[in-house]
Amino acid sequence: MTHTILSKMRDDMELRNMSPRTVETYLRSCGAYLDWLGAPPEGAGEEELAAWSLHMARDLGLAPRTVNGRLCAATFMYEVTLGRTLNRRLVPLMRRPRTLPRVFSREEVARLLDACDGVRQRAVVSLGYGSGLRASEVCGLRAADVDSSRMRLRVVSGKGAKDRWTLLSAASLSLLRGYWRCWRPSDPEGRLFLSARGASPMRPGAPRDMLAAAMRRAGVEPDGRSFHTLRHSFATHLLEDGCDLMTIKELMGHASISSTAVYLHVADLAGGVASPMDALAGAQGTPWA
Repeated sequence: MTHTILSKMRDDMELRNMSPRTVETYLRSCGAYLDWLGAPPEGAGEEELAAWSLHMARDLGLAPRTVNGRLCAATFMYEVTLGRTLNRRLVPLMRRPRTLPRVFSREEVARLLDACDGVRQRAVVSLGYGSGLRASEVCGLRAADVDSSRMRLRVVSGKGAKDRWTLLSAASLSLLRGYWRCWRPSDPEGRLFLSARGASPMRPGAPRDMLAAAMRRAGVEPDGRSFHTLRHSFATHLLEDGCDLMTIKELMGHASISSTAVYLHVADLAGGVASPMDALAGAQGTPWA
C-alpha cells in the first residue's frame, strides 16, 4: 500500500514539473509519516498530522523549518495524491524564529581560499563566494554555462526550477581554467565538476566537505557557518560595496525582494555615512557638547 501511494505521488509531482530534489525530499518525508502512522492514510487526517508534528518537534527535536517541510509533503500527499481536502487550521505550521544569515568576513574568505587543497577545491569555493552559487548549483555547472565574453554564469534550474544569470569574477575564471587544464573533466552532459574519480557528477555534499576542510586548515571557526554561508557573504559584500537590492535579488535568484532585504540587517552600511545629527549641528553652528 505504501509503495503504491508513494509511486502515485511521484507521478503527481513529476506531472507538475517539481524539481528532482523536491520530489525525493517529499517522498522521504511521506515515507517517514506513513511508517510512523502504521496504518493506511485514508483513515487518518488532521488529528494524526498534528500529532506527527508534535512528535517531530518534541520527541525528535527537529527544527521548525524541517517540521514544516515534512508537513507540506504530507499535505501534498493528502490533497493531491489522495484527493482529500484538509482543514489547514487544524494542522498549523510551526512558527520559525527569524534569524539573520551568518557571513564570512572578507579576510576569512581570503584565508579559506588560501587553505583550499588544490585548484579544484579553490575553484569550487570561489564560485560559492564570487558568484553566490549553492552547492547543488556548483555541481550542476556546465562548460556551456560559462560566458567569459560577458563575465557571467548561467545557473540552470536553480531553486524553484528557475534559470538565472549571475556574476563570473576574473579570479574564478582563472581558477576554472587552471582546474580544466589539470583535471580535464569528461562528462557527456558537459558538467565541469565530477567526483574525485571522475566517474560520476559531483554530489552537493562534496563542496560542503571541501569548505569544512578548508575551515579547519585556516583556523576559521564554523560558528554555524557552511558552504551556503559563502552565498550569504556574496550578497552581503555586494550590498556593502554599493550594489542595489534589485540587482542582488536577480543575481541570487530570489522570488521576492523581502528575501534579499534581510541582508540589510547583516551588511555594515554605516562606513562613510554621516549621522543627520552632525548635519544639523553644522547648520546651526552649535555642537551641543
